[in-house]
Amino acid sequence: MRTGLEKLLDDPRRVLRGARVGLVANPTTVDRELRHAADLLHAARDVDLRLLFGPEHGIRGSAQDMIGVGAQLAPATGLPEVSLYGASFDSLSPSPTHLAEIDVLVFDVQDVGARYYTYAATMALCMRAAKAAGVRVVVLDRPNPIGGLQVEGGGLEPGLENFCALYPVPQRHGLTVGELARLYNTTFGIDCDLEIVTCDGWQRASYFDDTDLPWIMPSPNMPTLDTAIVYPGMCLLEGTNLSEGRGTTRPFELFGAPFVDGRALAAELERSDLAGVTFRPCTIEPMFQKHARKRCGAVQLHVVDRRAFDSYRTGLAVLVAAKQLWPKEFAWRTEAYEFRDDVPAIDLLTGTADVREAIDTGRGLDAVATIAGRGRERYEAGRDAALLYD
Repeated sequence: MRTGLEKLLDDPRRVLRGARVGLVANPTTVDRELRHAADLLHAARDVDLRLLFGPEHGIRGSAQDMIGVGAQLAPATGLPEVSLYGASFDSLSPSPTHLAEIDVLVFDVQDVGARYYTYAATMALCMRAAKAAGVRVVVLDRPNPIGGLQVEGGGLEPGLENFCALYPVPQRHGLTVGELARLYNTTFGIDCDLEIVTCDGWQRASYFDDTDLPWIMPSPNMPTLDTAIVYPGMCLLEGTNLSEGRGTTRPFELFGAPFVDGRALAAELERSDLAGVTFRPCTIEPMFQKHARKRCGAVQLHVVDRRAFDSYRTGLAVLVAAKQLWPKEFAWRTEAYEFRDDVPAIDLLTGTADVREAIDTGRGLDAVATIAGRGRERYEAGRDAALLYD
């Protein structure tokens, strides 16, 4: 198993020689020996690395979610670090001024296989900006850590585009970032000058622990592969007043609130007959974010068969159960979410207001899941042409 970065490093001049280069990077931008691409490309002969660009959480991955990151100089190389996550939506794209300094923009950041995870959105916005500036884009591909076969969720209604969902791909999309780039470029019409440096040896059925690559935390609350497996569904809790476990040691696997009875919630979820998962009542006290330092009734989900487990249906089941058990206490998030404050955050995550309305009117899990799975037509029409791996 070799990543796009490792293949590029065999002969970086083939792709980058004679070009002024910018690199979108974070702590995952390393080879199997944990050497960072910024250091390797800066030291490579005939590679003119000019700028580093950092997505959400920053190049060092230290900032929490939805926290702006400023510009600075890289301590090891002295190269300028440009933030692609500031105080406004415009800050999410490289500026024409910065793009005028480069000829090629290289993207090498580990995705986790979920639509909401903002690195793929950063890639798409870079592709859009590069198209306008006449800059070539090179995506160094990496495995989808939760595999390339299972697809879960639905599309995105017009008008609900946001940094967690720029295009109507499912919440668990089953693609690598290289394949997503191809889908964005063709099916969704970005049409930039795009090259993908593929992985060698990745198979679609593989999870990250089937490879021999080291797991580097892609973001502060994505500590393990287990987190990534549950994230496509459990991220839905960000659109509610339930803690999704940020501020605990098992984010997205632990969830609860001060008003929750963990035993009642676990029992209700067990009755939902969800495949590949079981539920343990517990108590949590998040150290930051929602319900910080408050005692919360909670549940931990335990995935016992990840190939049977449907994370998105499980996340929907949590919402349905919480609304049914605590109709007065459970609430949808009303604060701004990823630069939008004009619609509820849950609508941005599900891609439709219909899911929220179905839960509010007492519809059951099967009905809610059917509604949540709509709108995949454009994705399904373009998926086969975007695939790079058998």
